[in-house]
Amino acid sequence: MNRPLTEPAPRPPSVDPSSLGPRAAREWRRRWDVQQAGGVADREERFEAMLRILGAAVGPRFRFLDLGAGTGSLSERILRRFPGARGVALDFDPVLSKIGRIGLSDFDRRLRWVDADLRSRSWVRALPPGRFDAVVSSTALHWLTGPELRRLYVSIAARLRARGLFLNADWIAYPRAQRRLAGISRRAGPRRADARKWHESWDEWWRKVEQEPALAAEVVLRRRRFPHAHEGTSTPDEAGHRAGLRAAGFREVGVVWSHREYRVLAALR
Repeated sequence: MNRPLTEPAPRPPSVDPSSLGPRAAREWRRRWDVQQAGGVADREERFEAMLRILGAAVGPRFRFLDLGAGTGSLSERILRRFPGARGVALDFDPVLSKIGRIGLSDFDRRLRWVDADLRSRSWVRALPPGRFDAVVSSTALHWLTGPELRRLYVSIAARLRARGLFLNADWIAYPRAQRRLAGISRRAGPRRADARKWHESWDEWWRKVEQEPALAAEVVLRRRRFPHAHEGTSTPDEAGHRAGLRAAGFREVGVVWSHREYRVLAALR
């Protein structure tokens, strides 16, 4: 029996287009951070302020809950800064959560991911048992209405230990009594279009990520969960946040960092 002079070349292993690998997830996370930095003034400075406050308030070893964690931008910075910290990252966006969970797989032993909707009254049931030393959030809670936010603050207070810390970094409007000051502040700041000039915008990032085959199922689920755009949500101003936190039982509430209407609001239980 004659045999070929050379063995046939082995077939390359098939690649499952529905599988998102860590390398691809890390690249999507990097691009997410870049486009977010283009739209959020002094984003890294804001993160750094949160990390310093966390260290001063709860020490180097603590358990935290990251609300609206997205791709895990804040959770990652906390875990890198504090090797003794462990946390729970909660989000309802299946696309961002998958990118975050796979992209941060190196932290699997220290970071647990939870799928839950903060607009629901029962979101806390999805959490693992026990209280947290700190609850944090970044650029997420402005999607909630006033009643939703007030309910959320009550739930946060119930899951924080005594003297625990809540930090919310977000767009928080000036109180109504400071309308003129708010207008002056906006006119004095750089235009957002200039900041985004060399980076993907929010819409551009989403258009591209929706073409990723490994995220097709999550894109479909996301459209079912969020059939309407977030823009236009009537969310409280700074005074409304303060009132909601105090009504929930927080003893001290104050702004600990700000850049115009981008603020870090801190509350101690």
